[in-house]
Amino acid sequence: MSEIKNLLILPHLRVQNANAISSPMTWGFPAMSAFVGLMHALERRLPEHLELEFHSVGVICHDYQAQVSQKGYEKRLNLARSPLASKEDKAKISKDGSFTAPSIVEEGRINLEITLVFAVDGGACYDDEAGQRVAREVAEVVSGMRIAGGSVVPAPLGAVSRQRPWLEPLDDDAEARALQFWKLRRRWLPGFALVCRDDLLTKRLVKMREQMPEATPLDAWLDLSRRNHECRLTQTENKAGEFEEEVSWEIRRPPGWLVPIPVGYGAISRQFEPGEVASARDATIPFRFVESLYSIGQWVSPHRLTCPEQLLWYVDNDLDVGLYRLANDFTARHHAIQ
Repeated sequence: MSEIKNLLILPHLRVQNANAISSPMTWGFPAMSAFVGLMHALERRLPEHLELEFHSVGVICHDYQAQVSQKGYEKRLNLARSPLASKEDKAKISKDGSFTAPSIVEEGRINLEITLVFAVDGGACYDDEAGQRVAREVAEVVSGMRIAGGSVVPAPLGAVSRQRPWLEPLDDDAEARALQFWKLRRRWLPGFALVCRDDLLTKRLVKMREQMPEATPLDAWLDLSRRNHECRLTQTENKAGEFEEEVSWEIRRPPGWLVPIPVGYGAISRQFEPGEVASARDATIPFRFVESLYSIGQWVSPHRLTCPEQLLWYVDNDLDVGLYRLANDFTARHHAIQ
């Protein structure tokens, strides 16, 4: 039996100026850690009378607008900086009259229309009237929060009902539960949900090592993240009966909308005691240096999901080895169903 009992759904949220740079090596959509962070911040901010516990979160993207300019195949982020100082300000800044323009900090921004799905539990979830009241209160709290650094924009006139939140208690019966989720999937169209595909990364690494034993997980990750142009040599017979080699180029791209994504952080140092590292943000908790962890994600249409577990992301840390990452059960549930 599934551990997910209730889904809290905030549909068609419009987010302005969200962070499009998800890691030092990826961009295009906020990292899932931003949405898990939103879930934890939301749980702390809710008033005590709501008595909600948040377990996992899923995201469906309905529309996006990256703030970039494109010339051919090259895209550049639209950057901004503080206005240049006036002549009077220049004289105050430097005694010799020289002036250096303020530097530009690279910031990638994107406008989004997304649906957030939370797996929740609490006493109010089992009372329909109280559950819908809780959903509205949660939506009001979220409207005043930041989502991946972006601001939540109020619904335009005439579209308020489209953004109406609701809480969906899931039935214990498998058939009734499947019918419930089928109806939910239809309401999330058109859109795409981001799921984790660690299995594709593993399979690609095994395949590459058949020809290149020195291949690393980074090679497999890069191979899945790009279009690969491969040269094909074929033997053709000309009119004189002689065989010639014909060269052709083909693009090899794995099936599906695959994208490189960050999935958390890995430790690169021991864990320091609170206050041992100078200038740490919080001197009351342990500290550890980390670097980003990467995997492969896939954008799938919601109608291809068969259960909530395939959509939702949750924290899956291994503190003994210094692994702080997020996980998603799309592959496990997909194989179980197949």
